[in-house]
Amino acid sequence: MSTKVAPMAMEQIQSADAVRAGRERYVTRGVATTDFTVSRAEGAAIWDADGREYLDFAGGIACQNLGHNPEAVVQAVHEQVDRFMHQCFMVGLYEPYVEVCRRLDELWPGHTETRSLLVNSGAEAIENAVKIARTATGRPGVVVFDRAFHGRTNLTMAMTSKLAYKKGFGPLASEVYRAPAPYPYRGVTTSDAIAGLELLFAQDVDPGAVACVVLETVQGEGGFIPMPADFVQALKLICERHGILYVADEVQSGCGRTGPPWAIEHLNVEPDLIVSGKTLGGGLPLAAVTGRSELMDSVHAGGLGGTFGGNPVSCAAACVVLDGLAEPGFRGRAETVGRLIRGRLERIAGQHRA
Repeated sequence: MSTKVAPMAMEQIQSADAVRAGRERYVTRGVATTDFTVSRAEGAAIWDADGREYLDFAGGIACQNLGHNPEAVVQAVHEQVDRFMHQCFMVGLYEPYVEVCRRLDELWPGHTETRSLLVNSGAEAIENAVKIARTATGRPGVVVFDRAFHGRTNLTMAMTSKLAYKKGFGPLASEVYRAPAPYPYRGVTTSDAIAGLELLFAQDVDPGAVACVVLETVQGEGGFIPMPADFVQALKLICERHGILYVADEVQSGCGRTGPPWAIEHLNVEPDLIVSGKTLGGGLPLAAVTGRSELMDSVHAGGLGGTFGGNPVSCAAACVVLDGLAEPGFRGRAETVGRLIRGRLERIAGQHRA
């Protein structure tokens, strides 16, 4: 006779203490978490399992730039669920997938004709962006930067800087090279970073063997560090000189997080590929690679895709999200609130040494 304790029924998991106890028993220790236990959310507010209300200053870790459970997103999800919940796009076409790609084309920060690939997560999208860049250029190398975070898969662990996310998981993917990134607050200037990149090209990897550079427009895990405009502009020129593709990782900084749909719009640079995610699905799993049509089409038919990539329910939510990002009112309010908060934080920082 088995002595295994039966799993807790959902009706039993009500209090925060019960949820925590369930976590200790059933969830792997490898998934680190806090004791904060969520029961519902709306707008900028979250309620825990004991009924306490909190403000979500992290925006669902950048997944809820339009707020939690916006009515239009919820309605679109319900309507799509009533039609069908799953179809593999490689087997049968469906409108929501195509409509997300159309909207991404309309929001592209430039005048290039684009195409898109839809996947499940930011890390998966980064992996596919590298695959596309390698195919389009015929080169293997990938350049990333100090303090970068690009994901937790094997390739993206190699691209990520933070040791905690890859400790003990090696060997990691090869042909990944790391260059300095500017950090003016810590004394690393644009000139320092560009010099470091040129040294990397002189000593470690021939730029003619590099397929792409991948850069977060605003480094998230690295400390919420906006990349200076002069650095991004200089980097793009170096890429053009060597035939290297510029991949903008906008998983955290995109989808209206800084006001416009893409943070790189502040910097007057048009990338070759943009990777988006998090808020894109309105809280559901969805990410995308969007880029110049000739690059996206360089991969052979069948080389890209996946069972759940571009799930119809996630795409239905994304259509509403992307429509919201295109509204001038959203951008205006995001920029107004951003200036207000930044100004107040800078005033506080000026009063306290840190």
